[in-house]
Amino acid sequence: MENFRYTAAADVHEAIRLAGAAATAQQGARVRFLAGGTTLVDLMKLDVETPEHVVDINGLGLDRVAVSSDGEVHIGALVRNADLAHHPHIRAHYPVLSQALLAGASAQLRNMATTGGNLLQRTRCVYFRDPDSACNKREPGSGCPAIGGYNRNLAVLGTSAHCIASNPSDMNVALMALDARVRVQGGSGPRTIALADFYLLPGDTPERETVLQAGELITDVILPPQPEGTRSGYLKLRDRASYEFALASAAVALRAEDGRIVHAGIALGGVGTRPWRSPQAEQALLGQAPDAARYAQAAEAALRDAVPQSENGFKIELARRCLAHALATTLPPG
Repeated sequence: MENFRYTAAADVHEAIRLAGAAATAQQGARVRFLAGGTTLVDLMKLDVETPEHVVDINGLGLDRVAVSSDGEVHIGALVRNADLAHHPHIRAHYPVLSQALLAGASAQLRNMATTGGNLLQRTRCVYFRDPDSACNKREPGSGCPAIGGYNRNLAVLGTSAHCIASNPSDMNVALMALDARVRVQGGSGPRTIALADFYLLPGDTPERETVLQAGELITDVILPPQPEGTRSGYLKLRDRASYEFALASAAVALRAEDGRIVHAGIALGGVGTRPWRSPQAEQALLGQAPDAARYAQAAEAALRDAVPQSENGFKIELARRCLAHALATTLPPG
């Protein structure tokens, strides 16, 4: 781990000011916000992340879940994963989010990991996490040895010739299916970003993973109210039951009226370079009766553009079955 400067911010404005001042004074210095540290500290120990200035944001008071009068849920960026998973309103109205959180990491990590930190969770690609290996995400232009190398756990959707790293989060897959929005604040003021627009595809710039600008701080996540009758659920398939990242996962939110599906939110995990929303699968279900054959067609549509690598082709059929089963379990046929 390299030496770095550490500052504990007293409030949001100070955190943003410190990050902006450090970047300006040091001509683009690497500044990182520290919350639970469950990803950042690990990567700093590996010398993958080498910030020159770490700004601790744990004292900013962004650790509350609030329900507004119009039914929106505001989740502070510092709400711990365990607290969010067990929050009564989340469990009652957004079970897919609670289930996704409880499927992730371990109890100890969930007690530390935060909502904002989880949004920025970085890939577990072995080449990214090894400073001695080439990696376009870590060192642009150095190459992607995962293509043709070890890629069993990597993405089949949203990949490019420069990067096939998969997004590892469970929480973010559920948030994608729920049409979540992310509120951030920076030197130019606050802005709200649809989660569907928050993550970038790797393209030829895999080092840029989100639309966040330098010095911007995530302050909260906003969930829209769920209409009466909405059902949701999360299914995760992995090599082992405890503390393992998804080979494939599916988050679904469905609502039916008069025997027809009138709303479908569908996202996949483990198979995409970002939490993967599937409008193709959603469109295949809208206006249709809950039916096993229709669910299989939706799953086929979701994986139609998948591009397998040398070791991860099995993920395509696995993800199809995962999604079809998640749909049938959440809104049973007939």
